[in-house]
Amino acid sequence: MFFYLSKILLFLLTPIIWIFGLFLWGILTKKPILKKRLFIIGIVVFYFFSNAFISDEFIRMYEERNEPFSTLTEKYDVAIVLGGFSSYDLLQEEVQFHSATDRLMAGIKLYKQGKVKKLMISSGSGQILKPNEKEAIFIGDYLLKIGIPARDLILESESKNTRENAINSSKILLEKYPNGKHILITSALHMPRAKRCFKKTEISFIPFSVDQQAPPRSLVIDHLLFPDVESLRKWQALIKEWVGFIAYKTMGYI
Repeated sequence: MFFYLSKILLFLLTPIIWIFGLFLWGILTKKPILKKRLFIIGIVVFYFFSNAFISDEFIRMYEERNEPFSTLTEKYDVAIVLGGFSSYDLLQEEVQFHSATDRLMAGIKLYKQGKVKKLMISSGSGQILKPNEKEAIFIGDYLLKIGIPARDLILESESKNTRENAINSSKILLEKYPNGKHILITSALHMPRAKRCFKKTEISFIPFSVDQQAPPRSLVIDHLLFPDVESLRKWQALIKEWVGFIAYKTMGYI
């Protein structure tokens, strides 16, 4: 139930839905003054959420960043890579990578550098309509095809959300590596919630965030003033994390 409610809530809290709702209300209302106000509010809301400078400032405050790869001098038993960065195209029979693919690339890099012995992919299906499309399974197949041996892969394919990532991954790791050293890899925007979920488990880990969404602060005119469609996507991701953090805190998951 929590899974389905979270999907519905995320849809309702998407800025573009608010903007669409305001303009639709403005079109449908027969009151001239209300119509004018709704269109003005819609334009203001659209400009706020499409402004790249504003979105980057809010994201920069929330993202959790860390030192670069070069600072990782120790070796770890397992890199826990959280999913949510890909889907599977049945027609092309290929993995389709999305914006958070830095999570997987970081795990592969650490493995190739010899800084981690094993790669763990923790991700089931986060889609209501495709419950059997389990990300860890098709990503595991992808990793085998690019030369990573099966003995160095650990697949956790049952989790539907971050809390389940932590619970299911910890069960596997406590059995295989009860005293192991692990590194948790996810997006900088996701890390505040993810690391707190994993801290509720008994495994030892260090957080390592990637996929930073906010670039260095820029004061050029187009960044400060012009609308940017990418900012709407960033706000959607940020609001998802805010709501997720509050919900998890309320439920006692973190």
